[in-house]
Amino acid sequence: MSDNDSRDFSRRALLQSAAFVPIAALVASAQAPPSTLNGAQMKTLEAFLDRLIPTDELGPGAVESGAQIYIDRALAGPNAAEKESFVRGLEAVDNLARRVHGAPLVELSAEKRDELLTELAAGNLPESQFFNRARRLTLEGMFGDPYYGGNKHFAGWDLIRYPGPRPAVAPEDQKMNIAIKPYRISAWGNRYGH
Repeated sequence: MSDNDSRDFSRRALLQSAAFVPIAALVASAQAPPSTLNGAQMKTLEAFLDRLIPTDELGPGAVESGAQIYIDRALAGPNAAEKESFVRGLEAVDNLARRVHGAPLVELSAEKRDELLTELAAGNLPESQFFNRARRLTLEGMFGDPYYGGNKHFAGWDLIRYPGPRPAVAPEDQKMNIAIKPYRISAWGNRYGH
């Protein structure tokens, strides 16, 4: 074995071992049942998400698409380090709703929740940092691969007309004047479309 062969093997072994551990951890947490947030926290999160991407005439919203399940699983697995700050943020938004409107977020009307979220989005409140992080996680849950708990029944992909990951594309699928048929398969396979 030459020095080059030895270095190639070492590099390859290093890359394989480095890639295997995070993927294995991500896969294990992706299909785990939600368990990070308690019932009250989950209801607050759902009230929040319901106004970020509401169900309307265009299709299901974030809650119906399972974005809260994605967030819960992410906080149990790859994003576990931010669970405590995320829960504090949820509680802060709920306390803000109580201070401003006299009721917890889940009890507010859609209009009052919209007012509160608009203030948070404007960046004028201490809780605005949480808003930005929760919005980012919501988008990941709404439009990411269904394998991770969100985008149930490919609702997010349908909303933005994303056909899904394809192992191959035929010439007729590359034409500009035709609508691409949805592939409707998770990158992990058929059984993860929820």
